[in-house]
Amino acid sequence: MTRLWHVSDDPAIERFVPRDEFVWAVAEPHVSKYWFPRDCPRGTWWAGPATTTADVDRLLDGNRELEVHAVQADWLSAMREARLVAYRLPPETFEPLDDPPFYFVSRRPVEPVERRELGDLLQLHAEAGIELRIVPDLAAVWARVTASTVEFSGNRLRNLAVDTP
Repeated sequence: MTRLWHVSDDPAIERFVPRDEFVWAVAEPHVSKYWFPRDCPRGTWWAGPATTTADVDRLLDGNRELEVHAVQADWLSAMREARLVAYRLPPETFEPLDDPPFYFVSRRPVEPVERRELGDLLQLHAEAGIELRIVPDLAAVWARVTASTVEFSGNRLRNLAVDTP
């Protein structure tokens, strides 16, 4: 099984207890989708088997291997200031979700087996080869992404409608 992670702004979690029934985790290949401040609206996208060449050209700069993360410009200072910790969780009590397939849940408390401070989130994206786009209007970009054939994941997008930090 892939390694499972939970990313938090709390640097001192010793035990994860289910909230609303579950402890949530994400599979290691997708943990980068959480390299953002907790409430930061963001969109991430990448090519999948059904992604057209036209959409690769339009949304991934012609590079089928590229993963893109986008945040609205007014969240840039929060990105610079955020201090996040990634906790690796033992997989034994977790079960996968069908949609999206990279999320896992446990109904039992879980103690982390590893803790990593993530450091500079902008640098982390750069080192991972993930294109981080700072955009003036994430809602407009997101509308184009979701109407395309790329695979995508959006988080905290409801926060676009509220004041930013």
